[in-house]
Amino acid sequence: MKKKGVDEFPFCVHLISWEKENVSSEALEAARIACNKYMAKFFGIDAFHLRVRVHPFHVLLSMRCKDSNKNNACEALKRAKFKFPGRQKIIESRKWGFTKFNHVDYVRLKSEKRILPDGVNAKLLGCHGSLALRKPREAFIDAAA
Repeated sequence: MKKKGVDEFPFCVHLISWEKENVSSEALEAARIACNKYMAKFFGIDAFHLRVRVHPFHVLLSMRCKDSNKNNACEALKRAKFKFPGRQKIIESRKWGFTKFNHVDYVRLKSEKRILPDGVNAKLLGCHGSLALRKPREAFIDAAA
């Protein structure tokens, strides 16, 4: 299985539990399998990235994919939602993939070459640090930008 970079899958959608509840490991596995099976059937195993985040009394399934697959990603999480008791919500993220940057900000910072890809995440090049390690054109970056 290949790891896709941060630029491959810009769309992100989350399934979050709306109630505090204990969820069994079997229910989590059933939800992961249902979501994985739906996406793999229609787009292949390399067309999405699914992440299961479990916290005490809170479940979060996150999926990142291409913008063209967003309706099917929501449908896959809807099918996974039926594996849990209680109420869940499906929320489309305004962020770029699993990063902390909004779509517009990510595209702008990428064009300014202020973002470094770091696996499924991205690092922002700030205006702090050693000047000796910077290239001549990148020595002084406007902190307000």
